[in-house]
Amino acid sequence: MTPDFRPATEDDIPALVALVTSAYRGEASRAGWTTEADLLEGARIDPEVLRADIARPRSLVLVAPDAGGLIACAHVADDGDAAYFGMFAVRPGLQGKGLGARLLAECERAAREQWGLPAMRMTVIDVRDELIAWYQRRGYRRTGILKPFPYGDERFGIPLRDDLRFEVLEKPLAGAAA
Repeated sequence: MTPDFRPATEDDIPALVALVTSAYRGEASRAGWTTEADLLEGARIDPEVLRADIARPRSLVLVAPDAGGLIACAHVADDGDAAYFGMFAVRPGLQGKGLGARLLAECERAAREQWGLPAMRMTVIDVRDELIAWYQRRGYRRTGILKPFPYGDERFGIPLRDDLRFEVLEKPLAGAAA
């Protein structure tokens, strides 16, 4: 099964929230390897933030649907001098089968070909060594740029430890029009 990717619509918001939450939070997320259940609980994505991401120009929320609903999603947006990548999720039982790598490549293609951006950036919780290693195998590098975790803003979850922070990862997008 090779799903096609399509842009998300506002009608997808409830399914997107459920998918992203299942990939990162709670017991359901432990079926996959992307879980943050030992780091955070609560919300992973705010529906109103998602609504704004879907509506804004030079922003693309891609989804992979199948007969049972959405099985993967990601957000890519023009962030000025680079594309920003986030909200990346694959249904836990389908992780490790190449769908995520295909979706990431499609987001890179969109940033390069649609917007002519020279690089893709993201932030990853810096203690997520396995996840960072996955991105490194796909050409991303650790920049050493650290950003604070938004403690106290429950739209992004309830931290279970006090040492969380983000690191910026970056990859040049070959062939981008400057």
